[in-house]
Amino acid sequence: MSVMEKVKVTTMDELTPLIGKKVIVKDKQIGIFLTENGEVHAINNVCPHKEGPLSEGTVSGEYVYCPLHDQKIDLNTGEVQEPDTGCVETYQVEIQDGDVFICL
Repeated sequence: MSVMEKVKVTTMDELTPLIGKKVIVKDKQIGIFLTENGEVHAINNVCPHKEGPLSEGTVSGEYVYCPLHDQKIDLNTGEVQEPDTGCVETYQVEIQDGDVFICL
């Protein structure tokens, strides 16, 4: 059983609703997203289709749309929505005193 490591990636003050933020942790590109309802999500920043930077995509509700080919990806599960297929890794997010941590 592996132990999860919490890594601080940003602060709530540095996040803008509906605008993604790219961070790099341990050679992984991760997209951080603040939704309209105040939830923070973290997913692999690379679209499984054409490797588009998801942090540059459009956020709507609980989804981000790849900026290259408009694939719709669920921020909760990482699942690419039909009719497309694929998945990106998701990361658990914790907020402590305004700091945003992800678990790796």
